[in-house]
Amino acid sequence: MTASSYPAPGIEAVLESSPDALLVVTEDGTILRVNAATERMFGYTRDELLGQDHRMLLAEGFRSGLQRLFFALRKDADGGPLTTDADADAGPAADAPTSPMSPGFPPVEAYGLRRDGTEFQGEVACSLLAQDSDDAPATMAVAVRDTSHRLAADAGLREAMSLLSATLESTADGILVVDGDGRIAGVNNQFISMWGIPRELLATQDDEAVMGFVLDQLVDPAQFVEKVTALYAAPSAESNDILDFRDGRTFERYSRPQKVADKVVGRVWSFRDVTPARIAQDRIAKAMADLAEQAAQLKALAFQDPLTGLANRQLFSDRLASALLGPRGAAVDVLLLDLDDFKEVNDILGHHAGDQMLIEVGRRLRECVRSNDVVARLGGDEFVVLLVGSPDAEAVAGKIVESLRVPLWIDGTMLRPSLSLGLASLHEDAVDASELLRRADVAMYAAKTAGKNRYLRFRPEMMKSLVARTELEAGLRVAVDAGQIAVHYQPIVSSRLGVVVKVEALARWERDGETVPPQQFIPTAERSGLIVEIGTEVLLKGCTELKPWLAEDPFRSLAVNVSGVQLQHGDFAELVLAVTGSCGVDPRQLVLEVTESVFFDDDCHVIQQLIALRKAGVRVALDDFGTGYSSLGRLQDLPVDTLKIDQSFISMINTGEENLPILSCMISMAHGLGLTVTAEGVETPAQAEYLMNLDCDLLQGFLFSGPEAEPALASAIARSAGAFAALRGDRVAGLR
Repeated sequence: MTASSYPAPGIEAVLESSPDALLVVTEDGTILRVNAATERMFGYTRDELLGQDHRMLLAEGFRSGLQRLFFALRKDADGGPLTTDADADAGPAADAPTSPMSPGFPPVEAYGLRRDGTEFQGEVACSLLAQDSDDAPATMAVAVRDTSHRLAADAGLREAMSLLSATLESTADGILVVDGDGRIAGVNNQFISMWGIPRELLATQDDEAVMGFVLDQLVDPAQFVEKVTALYAAPSAESNDILDFRDGRTFERYSRPQKVADKVVGRVWSFRDVTPARIAQDRIAKAMADLAEQAAQLKALAFQDPLTGLANRQLFSDRLASALLGPRGAAVDVLLLDLDDFKEVNDILGHHAGDQMLIEVGRRLRECVRSNDVVARLGGDEFVVLLVGSPDAEAVAGKIVESLRVPLWIDGTMLRPSLSLGLASLHEDAVDASELLRRADVAMYAAKTAGKNRYLRFRPEMMKSLVARTELEAGLRVAVDAGQIAVHYQPIVSSRLGVVVKVEALARWERDGETVPPQQFIPTAERSGLIVEIGTEVLLKGCTELKPWLAEDPFRSLAVNVSGVQLQHGDFAELVLAVTGSCGVDPRQLVLEVTESVFFDDDCHVIQQLIALRKAGVRVALDDFGTGYSSLGRLQDLPVDTLKIDQSFISMINTGEENLPILSCMISMAHGLGLTVTAEGVETPAQAEYLMNLDCDLLQGFLFSGPEAEPALASAIARSAGAFAALRGDRVAGLR
């Protein structure tokens, strides 16, 4: 190239004053020209650079870049296809476009190499120089700018971008960024993972396909689209809602506008998987609902009897208290009742049958009153009815009594429930709830004393009976503590031998010079628990006082009544054997008389104690047989030795000419089971004759002797033998 080919001096001055290094390079890479800035930038003189290979100015890895650009510029200028040198190392053109649209390319980054061996970051721009003729060699103008000063800023930017990228990728939320036109501008990996979007689908940049993939997973895709549409219509709006997935997952969706200098340029969507929290919330909600339901049930149980479904004592008390606070003169009536002999149903048929009876009684009570009247079960077999504003409380009471006279069937057994009912009403005298209920209780007890299965209205004089009952219990306590309970003995005659072979010990209470009937104080003793002490005293005195008589004949015996309350004490068997041992009485001469109800108690320990006593030689007699629910067929299962026929059956014998198959059946069945039979309550010769004809083993009653104290027992025994001898004489005379 000649000097005439170079720019005019004016242009020369411009090039020399340029801060960028300017070089003219031939196609083979030879440097033809440089400016002053090139000398300053690379540290070489102009003479040292001219004619040299340009690659001396480039750092390793960038030395083939200019030749590749040169080649690309030539091809582009000629309109031919572009190719790249596969063997060339990475350089300024490594990331250059493969099809430049103009003779000049945008600047690219490269690293220059100074004379002292140091490297610096630069920016290189190239373009072809015009040729004077077609055969002139091609040259390229190269401009190099030192960009080392940008390193600090670029480093800060890269650090900021790195921090932003790390933040977006480390968050648990899925992030989606869209531009102002709704096109996807960027996502983080968590978004792709949460939605399960295939990366190849994202690579297609088909936003509609991506949206379709998203919508297919949602329970309500229409709501999703509606929300998106509404937000694009209001670019500055923010939103927060919940997305439910078909597979059970739940996302929380939050959206806010993306702004640059207060201008909305797009929208950022944040998705958070709240499925575990939603599940936990659902569980908490269910647990709270369950707790609320349980609380409601507990509240209901707090005021409801669980067996009958009636109101309980608490609810009744609340309603009664409210009724007593009502308008003065308003009718308030309390009907207190309990079932007669309900314990026998439980003892004989079992608690299941007892529960069924209580449920049926509750049902009948509800049918006898109005819907707003309160029917409550206070406990056990005790019920109460509260009537407020009733026109005729006595009519209701009568209806209740009649309703329970209708038999009911439980497990194949017909039962006839009955009740005793006490009625108390609010009158002019001011009474509180407890007093009104107490009056009803007094009236109920009076009804029970009057014969049961009836109702009575409270009268003031009834309180005297209550006081008497309380005084009776208090007096009995004093009598027991003072040792004032005496023992009388009634002889029992053998119908075969005609002599007294057994004596029954009976408790007697002398109070203020009068004898208190056993039917009065024995129930009180059982109710108060004093029967345990009384029974022990009777056993001890009987063994002590009758020891000489028993010692005369080993076939003689002492009979002692035993209450079910005594048998419930765990050491009863040991107590009995300890008493007989201390008194020197053979246990085989002791007979314990029990009622049949003890054999139907749920407490198996009671039966076990009787069995243990029998093994020790003590005999057991079944007292008052025929008055309960048991049958003759059950005798074979009971641990008894003797059957005592209740005096109510003996009283059916008047002339001795009666046909009473039940008596003959009892005696024959007992003998068939190996039991001896005692008839109690024998008062006439006709009764004795009838029983002897049925082969009854033992006879007891006033025909022979009543109960006597121990000093008079010898004469009572002799009198009994004489009475039997007279009976036998009459019998022999009759046969003649």
